[in-house]
Amino acid sequence: MYRNGSVYSAADPFASAMLVDCGVVAWVGSEQAATSITDSSMEVIDLQGALVAPGFVDSHVHLSETGIALESLQLDAVRSATELLDAVSMAARKGSGTLLGHGWDESAWAESSLPTSDELHRAAGGRPVYLSRVDVHSALISPALRSAAGLAVDGEHAVVRRAAHEQARTTARKLPEEAIAGFQRTALQHAAANGYVAVAEMGAPHIGGVADLRVAASWAAGVLPLPEVLPYWGALARDKEHAASILSDLGVDVRGLAGDLNIDGSLGSRTAALRADYADAPGERGSLYLGVDEVAAHLVACSLLGIQGGFHIIGDAGLDVALSALSLAATEVGENRLRAAGHRFEHVEMADAAAVAQLAHYAVTVSAQPGFDAAWAGPEGMYYQRLGERHSGTNPFASFYAAGVPIAFGSDSPVTALRPWSSVRACIEHRTPNEQISARAAFLGHTRAGWRAARYSDPMAGQLVPGAPASFAVWEVEELMVQVSDGRVQSWSTDPRARTPLLPALDTGADPICLQTVRDGVELFAQPQLRAAAE
Repeated sequence: MYRNGSVYSAADPFASAMLVDCGVVAWVGSEQAATSITDSSMEVIDLQGALVAPGFVDSHVHLSETGIALESLQLDAVRSATELLDAVSMAARKGSGTLLGHGWDESAWAESSLPTSDELHRAAGGRPVYLSRVDVHSALISPALRSAAGLAVDGEHAVVRRAAHEQARTTARKLPEEAIAGFQRTALQHAAANGYVAVAEMGAPHIGGVADLRVAASWAAGVLPLPEVLPYWGALARDKEHAASILSDLGVDVRGLAGDLNIDGSLGSRTAALRADYADAPGERGSLYLGVDEVAAHLVACSLLGIQGGFHIIGDAGLDVALSALSLAATEVGENRLRAAGHRFEHVEMADAAAVAQLAHYAVTVSAQPGFDAAWAGPEGMYYQRLGERHSGTNPFASFYAAGVPIAFGSDSPVTALRPWSSVRACIEHRTPNEQISARAAFLGHTRAGWRAARYSDPMAGQLVPGAPASFAVWEVEELMVQVSDGRVQSWSTDPRARTPLLPALDTGADPICLQTVRDGVELFAQPQLRAAAE
């Protein structure tokens, strides 16, 4: 029995208590009612004003990469090539083998020049080095890793993109299965400590390989108390039979052939496919990795099997390919069958009104990352550097909602952090004001919508009502409010007449603190103070 707090429940917007029994929510209601039904058979947790809310679902993660980033050299704080080389030099003094690091972002540096290959070689003392950019679409590598990957050694250029990056990444990431499992466990435990009850793993051959996918899928057995993993595999199918053979050869169940099946790359690495040149690289429009016919064939194959298909899409020219492919696929299998498959597109950072309307027409779910807007939008951000005046059209969340496009939110971890309330805040404080959405819409996009985007079998997942799975998190909060995105009305309100469940006030800048995370009634994480009052 959880009592003396607040419960975010559509069944009772004023609920202050919740009973969990046999892995499900048995009851929600008032403190007075809780007093009358509590007995000695129950463990009673005094919330002391804390909030109980549905657990977060991250709709796009990379577990192995997240674990590696958490346990390797973290470069998000470096602000110059010199600082990066100093960090590599210090890390190279410890251990041996390939030195892995993650998170550098030259768009945030005062001087964006990158270190040379020879400089990286000297800093690392000759060790192989792989340092992924924050978007994981390019990397800095040392001559030793270039040689091991079969790439031409170039003392001037340390950065690799596109095919060369994929080759270097594969070489650097040759890990035994037990190491993969260790990194993924680290990532899942980190997710649980931040209130996540499920994550969608976006596996693909060019990211981690089948071994990573099989480890990720194995967590579903529930041997350890960890968030649920919803696995996807980004392999391209030529036709229905080929799609069926891909699924059979995997040897594990996946939710679809979707995720990081790349139509294009990223804005930060200038590999996202654009209709017009990059503002800071005249003549460069990124890369298209797949054509309309290939994308359409994949969507047809998945639709005929009744499974989700999907792609990684960032640039507007990349989205043009996907939308043309949707229309082509619809002529072959019919619009109803295409919609019924529940296809999903990842990221979709550049979508104009016509594109948004097409996505709504075909009922394609957009799996987006609010942290991208928080990190890179605005007049001084990477979006402006790469896109110029086009930057204000990125991540059109309100437009998606207004058009009826199903939308679910995630982090693309390790690209942005597993910090769900920061992600909710990024929706509320979108850098383009007319694309801001309410806290309630953002919260639902991070919780219930995540289950729906994965076509989860239990329609009650993601809410705290009697009979629903007991998958939730307990949060220490400073204040609870209702927040709306329309600046013409009062921004913060606790008016009880609205009968809207309250969420944490996020205008203070501080995220709520996770006290406990529970999935299907099993505790995944808990802070000692949660039960301190009972002791």
